[in-house]
Amino acid sequence: MTTIAVLGNGRVGGNLATALIRAGHKVTVADRSPGSAADAARTAQIVINATPGAGSLERLVALREELRDKILVDVSNATVDGPDGLPADLIYPGSSLAEQLQEALPETRVVKTLNTMLFPVMTAPATLTQAPDAFLSGEEPQAKQTVRDLLVDLGWRKEWITDLGGIQTARATEAAILFVPHVIRSSGFTPFAISIAR
Repeated sequence: MTTIAVLGNGRVGGNLATALIRAGHKVTVADRSPGSAADAARTAQIVINATPGAGSLERLVALREELRDKILVDVSNATVDGPDGLPADLIYPGSSLAEQLQEALPETRVVKTLNTMLFPVMTAPATLTQAPDAFLSGEEPQAKQTVRDLLVDLGWRKEWITDLGGIQTARATEAAILFVPHVIRSSGFTPFAISIAR
């Protein structure tokens, strides 16, 4: 059993928290109330960033001490929304939210994953008609292995998990969010994931 703090209690955070509890982990979900995120992060072994990406960097830098020596799993995408509320552009072109977090929090082990799919797929990958991919980006192999194990707990087969390399590779998976609004406009909010055909 791992002690996990989920920052963000929206659809993504709530979905992940429910699935991780079901898998046997001890999970605390932080809401927007003062001190909630700090309290949750302080006692956790792993912290999941499921806050809206546009404000994630500021929120998490404020938790520098609580995140020291922790694994931070970043599942957010930092985007500028268009008039219809769907992602229209990247906030960190030529970089990524994950890279910005790792640079700002050097004593935290940032791992990017689960950001290339609609949120229901994060915890139910086998419901898709084709095998999806979950990508990992991060600097520390042991942190990525820990996150890989968490993904298996969420229903991801080992062969569906692809380690892309260092944290800089997150700029590729974060840029993939620009596919999402076009796919949604074309086929609606049917669950899907961006994956590599092999």
